[in-house]
Order: sequence, then structure tokens, then C-alpha cells
Amino acid sequence: MSSDFEGYEQDFAVLTAEITSKIARVPRLPPDEKKQMVANVEKQLEEAKELLEQMDLEVREIPPQSRGMYSNRMRSYKQEMGKLETDFKRSRIAYSDEVRNELLGDDGNSSENQLIKLREERAHLLDNTERLERSSRRLEAGYQIAVETEQIGQEMLENLSHDREKIQRARERLRETDANLGKSSRVLTGMLRRIIQNRILVVILAIILVVTILMAITFSVRRH
Repeated sequence: MSSDFEGYEQDFAVLTAEITSKIARVPRLPPDEKKQMVANVEKQLEEAKELLEQMDLEVREIPPQSRGMYSNRMRSYKQEMGKLETDFKRSRIAYSDEVRNELLGDDGNSSENQLIKLREERAHLLDNTERLERSSRRLEAGYQIAVETEQIGQEMLENLSHDREKIQRARERLRETDANLGKSSRVLTGMLRRIIQNRILVVILAIILVVTILMAITFSVRRH
């Protein structure tokens, strides 16, 4: 499981490094190359998101006692992904400004106030987008915590069920032991009873023998 996660980590690191390099190159490229580079970065960002989803699935299958370290790494990767998307959006805003200026030809037909207003609206839109992304990340983190809590609860229920089965088996063994002890006690009682009966019989026979001997001696003495 961890080997699959580490493989995804390596792919994610290589991919994000390429994306970072390309985002930095966008402002310095000619218009045609910029357009192609923007499309390429968009595709790689989607691939990075898919890698994050695969990594997230791998983390959810890791046992809770070992999941903490991987969850922290996932949060770091998601923050890095959010930063890449923000940098890319800023790069695209600069790129769209340049394209618009090229289309207008910078001939002075657009007023400076309109340009300032457009930039402010774009900055406001970017701030709202970042807020939405932060809210989405918080919701996702809350969902992950809920999933982990549910999994821990299920494991606790399973452990309690196992403990209950162990207790029931122990009770059954105790009942069997009590039954065996009862049988042994009855056997010992019977043996003691027979021993006592045998001893009583021996005493009676000894008394009869002594009486017989005494009577024989008495008859012999009288004859003489």
C-alpha cells in the first residue's frame, strides 16, 4: 500500500516541478507559444489533480494507526496544488492583459480608468476564487476527518464484537469445567463411600473372628 502511495508521490513531484517551470515561463513567451503553453499547463494540472485523488484513495485504505503521517503529507500536497493553481491564474490574467492590449493595439482608445477597473475586478474575482478554494479544502478536510472517525468507530465495534466472542467462549469453558468438576466430585464421593463400607466390613469381620477365637478358647478351657 505505502509503495503505491510513494510511487504516486514521485509522479506528483515531477509533474508539479514541470508545471512550476512552465508557469514561470508563460509571461516571457511569444503570444503563439503562450497559448500553447497555457493549454499544456491546464492539462498537466488536471493530471496532478487525478494523482492527488489516487493518493487520497490510497491513504483512506491505510490503517488508522498509520494514517496520520500520510494525511499530513496529503494536506501539504493539496496546499501545493492550490498554490500552483493560484500562480497559474495570475499568469493567465497577465497573459489575457497582453492579448487584449495586442488586439487593441495600445492605440489609446481604452481609457486608463477602465483598465484599472478591469484589473480591480479581476483581482476581486481571484480573491473570491481563492476563498472558495480554501472553503473547499476545509470541507474536504472535515469530510476526511468524518471518514476517519467512522472507520475508527467501525474498528472499535469490531474489537468489541471480538471481545464479546472471547468472553462467551470463556464462559462456555467455565461451564464445561464446572460440569467436569461436578462429575469428579461425584466419583470421589462414591469412592469414599465404598472405602468406608469396606473398612466397616473389615472391622465387623475382625470382631467376628476375635469372638470366634475367644469362644474356642473358652470351650477348650472348660473341657480340661
